[in-house]
Amino acid sequence: MESKNKIVRESNPKKEANILSILTFGYTLPTFRKGFSRDLQEEDIPENLSTHASKQLGNRLEEAWNKELRTSKNPSLWRAIARVFGLKFMALGLVSLFLELVIKISQPIALSQLITYYTDTENGISKDKAYYYSTAIVMASFLNVLGGHLYMLSIQQFAMTVRVATCSLIYRKSLKLNNSVLGGTTIGQMVNLLSNDVSRFDRAIHHAHNLWITPIETIIVVFLLYHFVGLTSTIGVLFMVLFVPFQMFLGKKTSFYRFKTALKTDERVRLMNEIIQGIQVIKMYTWEKPFAKLVAIVRRLEIRFIRNLSYIKGVVLSFTIFTTSFAIFLTILTYVLLGNTLKAEYVFVVVSFYNILRQTMTIQLPRGITEVAETRVSIARLDKFLAYEEKQVDRNMLDNHIRINHDNEKNGTVHISKSQVKKNIGIRMQNVTAKWASDATEDTLSEIKFEVQNNDLVAIIGPVGSGKTSLLHVLLKELSIKFGTLDIEGKISYASQEPWIFSASIKQNIVFGQPFETERYQDVIRVCALEHDLYHLPFGDETIVGERGVLLSGGQKARVSLARTIYKKADIYLLDDPLSAVDTHVGKQLYEGCIRKVLEDKCRILVTHQLQYLHNVDCVYLLENGKISAKGTYQELRKSSFTFAKELCDNESCESTIEKQSENKQNGILQKCDKPAEVKEHRSIGRVASDVYMSYFKSGGSLFSFFVILMLFVITQGAVNLTDYFLTYWVNMEQARSEENDADLLNSTNFLYLSRETCLYIYSILIVATLILALIRSFSFSSYCMRASTHLHDNLFSNIIYAPMLFFNTNTSGRILNRFSKDVGSIDDHVPVVALDLIQSLLGILGRTVMIALVNPWLLLVTIIITIIFCLLRIVYMRTSRSLKRLEGITRSPVFSHLSASLQGLTTIRAFEAEGILEKEFDDHQDLHTCVWYLYVTCSRAFAFWLDSICVVYIALVTFSFFLVDESELYGGDVGLAITQAMSLTGTFQWAMRQWTELENQMTSVERVIEYTKLEHEPNPQQQIPSQFWPEQANINFVSLSLRYSPTSPYVLKDLNFNIKSREKIGIVGRTGAGKSSLIYALFQLTTTDGRMLIDNIDITKIPLESLRSKISIIPQQPVLFSGTLRKNLDPFEQYADSDLWDALEEVELKKLVSDLPAGLSSRVSEGGSNFSVGQRQLMKLLLM
Repeated sequence: MESKNKIVRESNPKKEANILSILTFGYTLPTFRKGFSRDLQEEDIPENLSTHASKQLGNRLEEAWNKELRTSKNPSLWRAIARVFGLKFMALGLVSLFLELVIKISQPIALSQLITYYTDTENGISKDKAYYYSTAIVMASFLNVLGGHLYMLSIQQFAMTVRVATCSLIYRKSLKLNNSVLGGTTIGQMVNLLSNDVSRFDRAIHHAHNLWITPIETIIVVFLLYHFVGLTSTIGVLFMVLFVPFQMFLGKKTSFYRFKTALKTDERVRLMNEIIQGIQVIKMYTWEKPFAKLVAIVRRLEIRFIRNLSYIKGVVLSFTIFTTSFAIFLTILTYVLLGNTLKAEYVFVVVSFYNILRQTMTIQLPRGITEVAETRVSIARLDKFLAYEEKQVDRNMLDNHIRINHDNEKNGTVHISKSQVKKNIGIRMQNVTAKWASDATEDTLSEIKFEVQNNDLVAIIGPVGSGKTSLLHVLLKELSIKFGTLDIEGKISYASQEPWIFSASIKQNIVFGQPFETERYQDVIRVCALEHDLYHLPFGDETIVGERGVLLSGGQKARVSLARTIYKKADIYLLDDPLSAVDTHVGKQLYEGCIRKVLEDKCRILVTHQLQYLHNVDCVYLLENGKISAKGTYQELRKSSFTFAKELCDNESCESTIEKQSENKQNGILQKCDKPAEVKEHRSIGRVASDVYMSYFKSGGSLFSFFVILMLFVITQGAVNLTDYFLTYWVNMEQARSEENDADLLNSTNFLYLSRETCLYIYSILIVATLILALIRSFSFSSYCMRASTHLHDNLFSNIIYAPMLFFNTNTSGRILNRFSKDVGSIDDHVPVVALDLIQSLLGILGRTVMIALVNPWLLLVTIIITIIFCLLRIVYMRTSRSLKRLEGITRSPVFSHLSASLQGLTTIRAFEAEGILEKEFDDHQDLHTCVWYLYVTCSRAFAFWLDSICVVYIALVTFSFFLVDESELYGGDVGLAITQAMSLTGTFQWAMRQWTELENQMTSVERVIEYTKLEHEPNPQQQIPSQFWPEQANINFVSLSLRYSPTSPYVLKDLNFNIKSREKIGIVGRTGAGKSSLIYALFQLTTTDGRMLIDNIDITKIPLESLRSKISIIPQQPVLFSGTLRKNLDPFEQYADSDLWDALEEVELKKLVSDLPAGLSSRVSEGGSNFSVGQRQLMKLLLM
């Protein structure tokens, strides 16, 4: 399906990297140089690594899933993933265990010994040992940075491969889904699975090891605390452990709200997909407001669950501040109440060990619980999807001349016997019974006896909904048989009733994966009457037709679809009403030259309502109510007494011929194609504009409210730092008390004398204030972000729904759905969390810097220098990262477009055995996206490594700086405070910088959404307001009317002048592409027109669109139904009683059909109305008139 030329890509720099380059991330430097000099383009993306290949990963996971299906009664995707990736996951877990238990824990041990050098001058360690322990602290920091970032890149890469494999498995499953299952599964749901559900792997796997490492680390830390500072130091750990059940409760609530959110997101994305697919019908029927109301209701319910999720995440982030502080408070409280004197070596050993536990128990463990809980919900949804019933694939039926016999016995099993001896080409059905839905009260087909021999041309006719298309689906094995026998000998080709055209060239649509043969291809173009159309196209058969063939007329689509069917070499041709969309002259040419002559030696089954073609068929089958009520030749059926057969007689008297029209050099809508390529998706360049941030802030509320919330963050951080500083003050005061008597301490200028009881009260108040402030600021910020998210989505939808048709014709549904799925999902879930974390981290850095500067003011100069270096590095990184993030969003869109297009043409794809071709293209799309994503991850990790390496230098400067000061002038509390604060800066500094960058990257989603909120609306003139009784006569005058589909394209209609009088019935004829549908476009003002169109002397180009369109009724060329109840489709405004609808259904002869449905008017309509035939959908649209 791919229409673009393949780009020759450079080798991936990771391939050629040596060990030093891998350890220091040096292989990312070329990408940074290129990204700093200019915006990266798709051509700059190197080739994907073989270990990341979508095909390879998908094959491995598919094999594991198939094994799971064979060996387990309750197959689980968890177990399938474990089979494929389990060993590597465990190996990475052991690396993480080493980093946590050896490298990180060595730092507090070294610190405990170093502090004794400053607090116990008599019994403490020597200066040489102090240097040794200082070096150990710095080396442990460096090894933690080196090993930690390599581990993080490995775990991110691992999570990415799991996601890629799962996406590939989802797509492959979608190509195998049974048609009956598709009625209850929507494209929107599958897009949500690919966009939001699988993205959980990227975060859950990152934190999963914390679930088992944290308990082990906690036990070891408790032992070391007991060994170094005594039993009281473990009190806080006990509090943290007791806090875990609360975290598990939050995880359970997170899982619940994530499940509810996913369901509502599915519904919203499904609804948006239907709106995009049926936007022309929505505009014609002026249904914008009802659909806006429907989307608003679904969105409001979705936001309710997202808000609760946001509150929980806010609580978890707040407790990262509170839990450690409160644990230290409990430890110190117990220690002091037991009569002990507070000492620096006690406090800061406890603080340093608790800082380790803070990372694991209050940050990583809660996130692990939350992410794994959310992923369990996604896995359950994926399990449900992967367990859906598949089409029974038997390649022998389609590929080889092998006899296949289906015999459904009473127990419902299917026996398949294969004969290696080639039989005569043909089809034989004996007493076949089938139905689409297992719970349907009536069979779709009943006791069908049907036979076609080689060289036969058989026609199937019958009223709307009689089962003609279903009969072909039985032959294609899309509809399983309940009873009976089906024998098929030969290879099948198929033309669907609704032509499926994908976004590629006309040539690619026709060849569709078959070997290209020039002579055969040219013959097919000729017999399918496409030469005239291709001649007038600037690029001939290389012209790109757009998504769903939007640049083709209905007749042109039908002929391209028929050409695809004829081009395939087959023995049996199933033709589902291919002549209905073409004019009489072209239809006759196709029937005589193509179906009768070119395929004369083939087995042909023609479903048709064009009764004039039945004269020369070998046999006619009349289907009524799912049964064959008559069969015979045309003459035999004319003489029969069947009601429908009488139409054959009526038809003969009505046949007429149309003279061949002179060929018009202008060929309709196709003329607007200037280049053989689709319109590329718009991509912003440079940094995210400040207007984007301002738009987000204004969407959440006033700037004053944002300022108030920001001040809450500042006050909260002030409380946190004041708590740490007061603890240091207390420790220093206790050290001074031990060295001096109370009288001297009372007169000291260094301390304000406070009793221990007073210190405990002050410390308790500060801890409680920290908790309350942290919760208030988190809830306020979450509410603010949810308001912003709601307003941005509402603005996005309101601008999309009123955008002109040109926008939908030049932008694929995948691009638009990408905004409503991935981008809106990022705004809902990621932007609030990243922004909260960023503000908290930046203020934390500021607070820690101030604390260090209070101990040693000279270190403030070092901090300023390092901050400047950080900011310079961030500028370099930001340009590349931002460019890669935008590329990631753009390369993601084709994945969704490809899935959507594949599901729309699923029957055709399977009939042409093209699943392998489409799987390959899906893998290509995903490989490109994977490569961009991996570049983004490696650049992000390189930036973090370089920042942390600078932080190691900072730790070294802080640690060794105290050797330059007279030991007698130092308090142990000051040294402990400075070193522990510097150690905590190691991760925090680079994390804040990365979160700052990540926020800007996530703001590209806001940018992409805002980009669509600035779309121009359809011109909606208000110059003249017609009366409510207009039009009274409905006289229509076209005065010098010209029409084109874009300001730069040539005119399709030129200077038309004609009148239609009131009550006249007018027929408009012409070959396909002549501009018949363009007249409808003009009447409904769906595109730009010049000249005048008068209805009852009122120029419709000067009245509001709603006033115009609401007064015109139409049966669309392609009838569309929307998901929901049948009643909602028939009466979207709820203006009529049920009795009125039943009367209307009787008028269009659908009353029996609807009354036979289990739920009547309340019956569910599948996505696109796929559970009703095309004819039934057209009759329902007739009812709306």
